[in-house]
Amino acid sequence: MTKYEYDRIPYLVAYQNNSGVRDVYGGVAELVVLESYLLKPKTVESDTGAAPAATSDTVLVFMHPIGGGAYLPMINALARAGHHVIYCNSRFRGTDSALLMEKVVEDLGECIKDAKNRLGYSKVVLAGWSGGGSLSAYYQQQAQNPTVTASPSGDGPDLTKLDLIPADGIMLLAAHISRHGTMTEWLDASILDESDPTKRDPELDLYNPDNPNQPPYSQEFLERYREAQIARNRRITKWVKEKLSELRANGRPDDEFAFVVHGTMADPRWLDPTVDPKERTPGTCYLGDPQVVNMSPVGLARFCTLRSWLSQWSFDDAHGDAVKCGPDIAVPALVIGNLADDACTPSHTRRIFEAIGHQDKEMHEISGANHYYAGPDQRDKLREAVGIVTDWLKRHDFAGTR
Repeated sequence: MTKYEYDRIPYLVAYQNNSGVRDVYGGVAELVVLESYLLKPKTVESDTGAAPAATSDTVLVFMHPIGGGAYLPMINALARAGHHVIYCNSRFRGTDSALLMEKVVEDLGECIKDAKNRLGYSKVVLAGWSGGGSLSAYYQQQAQNPTVTASPSGDGPDLTKLDLIPADGIMLLAAHISRHGTMTEWLDASILDESDPTKRDPELDLYNPDNPNQPPYSQEFLERYREAQIARNRRITKWVKEKLSELRANGRPDDEFAFVVHGTMADPRWLDPTVDPKERTPGTCYLGDPQVVNMSPVGLARFCTLRSWLSQWSFDDAHGDAVKCGPDIAVPALVIGNLADDACTPSHTRRIFEAIGHQDKEMHEISGANHYYAGPDQRDKLREAVGIVTDWLKRHDFAGTR
């Protein structure tokens, strides 16, 4: 098997900050600065010895709303397989309390412009990993036909004025449908009072040992639970909009308000493997014990602000939705799902694939693979995933040289 040595080249993408507010703590307020890595194959090792690696006209571009994936097994393995890879962090690297998805789309656009104009790649393939999947779909939709002029709160960039460059292909890898859709499916439906999470409906509390509804859950219970999750999301959204209106009415239109969302890891899937069935271990999720994560600081949407909630987490208002954007995607698409994924479950993979609105699309599911391909038992799974990607890229002329 051919393997490549590669250079990991750190660099910055910097551009003028026109947001009018400071998005993140510290730094030069006049600039948005994106920490980026180019993984560039330099030497190929084969049975006949070592030789310089060929240059490529194609680069795979990864971005996640809050980043942190530059050293994931898949990123490194793609470079070892000879692919040129960029992992670019958004301006919100590591924290999403003030994140607007429209600003992340702007960041991704600047990364792609830099890849083409400075680094010289003629073809870009979006590689949407996990939460980067819905971001990539949203970006591609707006790059092809921009329609979004502001974030849901009326803030954020006008995407129709950013001259976003469409990608030449898109890969959605271990991806979920959206941040807002995923979080709603994980939301603890039992919480009745946002200011006091101890006030719960005991019949909806998945972690209440006295709850008469226990796995395997009935279809009636699951439907009731899902309806309660959506209703809770909508209650929070209603309060957010009222709070924003109150601030504006009081002559403070630029003010924000921070709040906490408790209970965001209570999906029946984690306890009942017959719900969205796959090869996962009951009682676990990708962050550990879901009961602990449900009220821990690392849960999704735990720390929020008003405008960010509407752009990121609102079930009805957020735009970054791979299922809604999928019908507009007009480039070749590859979708890979992992059947032992304890974060992005098989139904998400299939919903994304079915939503893509043309026939030049493929879906592959990898048996036994977890979300990150983490662990010694995952090496074959990772190799299989990289093989699928490599084959797809070659068949679509995304593995050329320059």
